[in-house]
Amino acid sequence: MILENKLNITDQAELAREEERISKIHAKKMFETGYLNTLEPGTFETLKKIHKFLFEEIYEFAGELRKVNIAKGNFRFTPLAYLEEFIKNIEKMPQSTYEEIIEKYVEMNIAHPFREGNGRSTRIWLDLILKKELNLVVDWSKVDKTDYLLAMERSPIKDTEIKELLKQSLTNKINDREMYMKGIDNSYLYEGYFSFKTEEL
Repeated sequence: MILENKLNITDQAELAREEERISKIHAKKMFETGYLNTLEPGTFETLKKIHKFLFEEIYEFAGELRKVNIAKGNFRFTPLAYLEEFIKNIEKMPQSTYEEIIEKYVEMNIAHPFREGNGRSTRIWLDLILKKELNLVVDWSKVDKTDYLLAMERSPIKDTEIKELLKQSLTNKINDREMYMKGIDNSYLYEGYFSFKTEEL
């Protein structure tokens, strides 16, 4: 199913290419203008603003909660009926230690609040929290794609694997633009790995 988009693209591969290209341009702009530094790390409002900045040129729903139930592979993300309350509980989660931050990241992945583009937005959101609390960020180029996907798939049941995987890839290059962009560079691989199943409500 091709998502309705502002570019009027009807081919999935073309849409994926344009989505990646445009989101990279906007991610770079977020960094270079200092916009990211104006956002409060760990809030859902911040995640919405990141998503809107990345995707508003492509999708009408940029920065808005999804209006469908979605699943990836055999995993169903938080049902729409509970999504808002689930997100409120995530916001209340502590984020002062590495373990707490990754637990919060895992929960936001389970929420998957947007119709598309959750991975890119949430990785930037994660790095903002790590930067504020620990003066660290993830070097995403060191995170193996397959290992990451499998660890994230299993994280709702056991988050030890994703904690260890990301911990090995932490860096103190928190103000390095190229380091920041690596999370976006890999996003097409991560998000295109599984197809989404949706239920229109």
